[in-house]
Amino acid sequence: MPPSLLPRAHLIHSQISFLYSHVINFKNKFSETPVMPTNFSLVSHFDSIEKQPLSLLLDRCQSMEQLKQIHSQTITIGVISYPVVVTNVIAFCCIHESGDMKYARHLFDTIPNPTVFLWNTMIKGYSKMGYPESGFSVYLEMLRRNVKPDCYTFPFLLKGLTRELSLGCGKGLHSHVVKYGIHTNLFVQKAFVHMYSLCGLVDMARGVFDMNCTWEVVTWNVMISGYNRVKQFHKSKKLSEEMEKKGVPPNLITLVLILSACSKLKDLDGGKRIKNYIKEQKIEPNLTLENALIDMFTACGDMDAALGIFENMTTPDVISWTSVVTGFSSSGQIDLAREYFDKMPGRDYVSWTAMIDGYIRVNRFKEALALFREMQTSNVKPDEFTMVSVLTACAHLGALEVGEWIRTYIDKNRIKNDTFVGNALIDMYFKCGNVEKAKGMFKEMHQRDKFTWTAMIVGLAVNGYSEEAHNMFSDMLKASVAPDEITYIGVLCACTHNGLVDKGWEFFASMTTQHGIQPNVAHYGCMVDLLGRAGHLKEAYKVIQNMPLKPNSIVWGALLGACRVHKDAELAEMAAKQILELEPHNGAVYVLLCNIYAACKRWESLRDVRKVMMDRGIKKTPGCSMIEMNGIVHEFVAGDQSHPQSKKIYAKLEEMVSELKFVGYSPDTSEVFLDIGEEDKESTLYQHSEKLAIAYALISSGPGVIIRIVKNLRMCVDCHHMAKLVSELYTREVIVRDRTRFHHFRNGSCSCNDFW
Repeated sequence: MPPSLLPRAHLIHSQISFLYSHVINFKNKFSETPVMPTNFSLVSHFDSIEKQPLSLLLDRCQSMEQLKQIHSQTITIGVISYPVVVTNVIAFCCIHESGDMKYARHLFDTIPNPTVFLWNTMIKGYSKMGYPESGFSVYLEMLRRNVKPDCYTFPFLLKGLTRELSLGCGKGLHSHVVKYGIHTNLFVQKAFVHMYSLCGLVDMARGVFDMNCTWEVVTWNVMISGYNRVKQFHKSKKLSEEMEKKGVPPNLITLVLILSACSKLKDLDGGKRIKNYIKEQKIEPNLTLENALIDMFTACGDMDAALGIFENMTTPDVISWTSVVTGFSSSGQIDLAREYFDKMPGRDYVSWTAMIDGYIRVNRFKEALALFREMQTSNVKPDEFTMVSVLTACAHLGALEVGEWIRTYIDKNRIKNDTFVGNALIDMYFKCGNVEKAKGMFKEMHQRDKFTWTAMIVGLAVNGYSEEAHNMFSDMLKASVAPDEITYIGVLCACTHNGLVDKGWEFFASMTTQHGIQPNVAHYGCMVDLLGRAGHLKEAYKVIQNMPLKPNSIVWGALLGACRVHKDAELAEMAAKQILELEPHNGAVYVLLCNIYAACKRWESLRDVRKVMMDRGIKKTPGCSMIEMNGIVHEFVAGDQSHPQSKKIYAKLEEMVSELKFVGYSPDTSEVFLDIGEEDKESTLYQHSEKLAIAYALISSGPGVIIRIVKNLRMCVDCHHMAKLVSELYTREVIVRDRTRFHHFRNGSCSCNDFW
């Protein structure tokens, strides 16, 4: 050996010399069970060598390379055959942060009859290193070799199991615990509470938890956290109250968990009690606790209290800022939310998504898309929740081109394309009138939930595909997916848009008889709409009279809409009166009543209604139509002159009207309730927002390009008639989404069969 290596070799040799005796001490500490040495000759053989404590040996051993050197020396001096030496080498591989489980396993396999301590060490190592499947395999091998597990086996094993393994094996392991008589062991019980809570089996966790009445605060926290995880926040609150009764003082984690439950429950009083407790106990809150308080107050709508905490924070982080932004946006104070958002020193994808959601909540969809573009230029990568929000904005705007780009963006940037994103894409395609793409997306989805099926049923229904909507509902039931209230709204809407009265009654009855769903006001509204549109006005009125629930303005509005279709002024007056008692400033009711009077030529009654509107300061909601061209959404209102291409649009509109008149178009002024001359009525009709949008589409897109329009109000009779003629004369498909449904105009006819 070279002289330079002699001191190092001597040091390692002297350290190994008393390895055996100190390994015993280490094993005693590790196993918590005293172990007496079985071979004293090894100790006496090295009495002359300077003793080196094992703790120093292990402290100096910082890597597998060093451990291998020590291991090789034990082989050289002949002590490797002693079990305690092997035990310590394996323990280092399993427990040390730089350990190597492959090395440990290789050495473990050389031992003819490993002790339960060694089996536990291997299980613990695999758990610590993130290989739970291997740890479970070691446990099964241990049982096959008739080694009885002890109270340390299961805590090590359970700690490393993944949620999938826990769900598959948890109950089986619990039966093993009972079989080996260690189910009353405190550490074993604690491990099962952790395991069941983490994998969502809170009832199983509670069963084990209730077996012991001496839990420390950590286990209480695990149980409360388990309830929060499965959204059983009421039980979280109740358990915290039991904790208080038993005199277990909460720690900071407990307070954060309870505040989270109060936030979800919108329990402002409960949250205030926690804040008072913190003040009374003089608890020094950390950043996490302060953020939990802000989140609770913002969720409960108390922005003053939230800002009071926020303004007093020494160094608010991005979570604090995001909570304030979310609070303002949730309460509709979107401009204040944007003010704080712009002040943020740093923004993550959560804060960007919160702000985008805020714009969507107040129907400012164009600003939501603009903010998403700004997010991209800031190089902040969005997540799947951001994508759902952006797709929602596209859906409301009818911005199919942007929605398609978003889908490509998701694939290109490998953003998680889960069920929520898939559902949002389906909704976007349907709301943009692209039924085929929606159906294609549905077929591509590997996992579907009830919201997927419901989105398909509702989307097909409002686009006029009634038969397919009902077939989809049948497929949903065959797939053993239980429908809910929203699903049945889609099913009934499919009947409404095609006038399927008998089928509608069948579905309405099956809600309760087959699925135990009690009809709510919306379902009764669907039935009133179905009967009214089909001309059964008296039967529709009878449904309202016999409702077990108090009819709201939607139900009466369905009857009023049917009265407009069938020109029943007397019943319309009664329905309008009922609505105005509920909503005195509902401008749409006055307008609809005016339309009915105009259609019936009851000009005196019309003037009376208009006078009431003027006296009460009620204004007609202006018609607004949106159309997407080259990724940009353009808005038009009736008589709009603000568009940069306004002159070209009106020139094209004049040309279009002239050409349409040549093929038989005659303006329908029956719904113009202004008491003016016929020529002026026609001029008013020509300037409706959807006509302006169609004219713009004709000058801005090439032949064959589908024209997609989103309108905020119901489409008038004249615009509906004109759109049919446009689709035939210019060989263009025109898709209009109005307030009630979709109209697909092709070759001179509409998908609604003039029933809307």
